[in-house]
Amino acid sequence: MSPVVQIEYCTQCRWLPRAAWLAQELLTTFETELAELSLRPGTGGVFVVRVDDEVVWDRREQGFPEPTAVKQAVRDRVAPGKSLGHSDKASPEQVSP
Repeated sequence: MSPVVQIEYCTQCRWLPRAAWLAQELLTTFETELAELSLRPGTGGVFVVRVDDEVVWDRREQGFPEPTAVKQAVRDRVAPGKSLGHSDKASPEQVSP
């Protein structure tokens, strides 16, 4: 089964545009790897990215993400061998011994 990504964002903070932009970036990068990407309204300053219910980015712990950092975190779970191009940091599976 293909992975599901969820971006939970704070409606009080008006972070929908940021969440939508990040969703677009992820959908463009992982066109064939994802089954679904959803935006989930929340409150209290939340901005969390999950892959199959596993938190891969939490603003409270890691700050606001750069798109590249989230793409790498998602890639490492959904398509470890996928190159992200020039902005890529190799995943553990891509590093040669």
